[in-house]
Amino acid sequence: MNSLIDIFDLTPQEIMELINTACDIIDRPAAYAHKCDGKILATLFFEPSTRTRLSFESAMLSLGGQVLGFSEAKSSSAAKGESVADTIRTVSCYSDIIAMRHPKEGAPLVASMHSPVPIINAGDGHNHPTQTLTDLLTIHREKGHFDGLTVGLCGDLKFGRTVHSLVAAMSRYPDVRFVLISPEELKLPRYVKEQYIKNPGIPYIQSASLEEVMPQLDILYMTRVQRERFFNEEDYLRLKDSYILTPEKLRGAKEDLRILHPLPRVNEISVAVDNDPRACYFKQVQYGKYIRMALILKMLGIE
Repeated sequence: MNSLIDIFDLTPQEIMELINTACDIIDRPAAYAHKCDGKILATLFFEPSTRTRLSFESAMLSLGGQVLGFSEAKSSSAAKGESVADTIRTVSCYSDIIAMRHPKEGAPLVASMHSPVPIINAGDGHNHPTQTLTDLLTIHREKGHFDGLTVGLCGDLKFGRTVHSLVAAMSRYPDVRFVLISPEELKLPRYVKEQYIKNPGIPYIQSASLEEVMPQLDILYMTRVQRERFFNEEDYLRLKDSYILTPEKLRGAKEDLRILHPLPRVNEISVAVDNDPRACYFKQVQYGKYIRMALILKMLGIE
């Protein structure tokens, strides 16, 4: 494959191949330690990131490759007004593959049109496909399958790009059901719901109460309810505690529920939940490295 801009650039079969490779890496890390000897990954991060950038760098180093790049736009020639196209043409002279994060939707797509080396979208204004791959690997490792799962998405469903991408990805598997848990102000956008839930005819419910729907869930995907998304402070203060996951709110949950979060966490999951065996968000970080290792190998055409 040339570049990965959107999760729909991958077929379900290709996603399964990546998951199988990632699982093999987990089981046999030494077999992959030199797969990328002599290869260079460039990480071009035009906006700050901790997990995604370090995950890519750790993935490439674990494959025996090397890494170069920048961690914010002001430390690159973008600060001087250089275009994305020119930056990419330049950096591709120094690297074999590029992971790029940019605040503007479509910037990685533009980059892919000007790059002789593969581009991985490490997050733009709309898509975050490697986070979705991380989520899918986590779900598959923890549940063993995708079909027939009831997936609860809680918090900021309106602006959360990871939520939109996960809904899109999971909509392709049979007998999936969605439970959309949010305040009225942060409901899943109509276009996401129409395209990925209503049009395929996937059953779903919407709820303002996390505790009410908890017993139904196989997966709970938590996100942060952000103060800046509300028109007034009163509404935020009224609602914010409704979407903080605590041990008390898990009382009615299934024993085999799995709790995911794309991180960073602020206060939407109590630290008291961290030791619950159903909490998977730090495992999720580890899985992110393995799926990115698998993706780098696939995109470089390395068996």
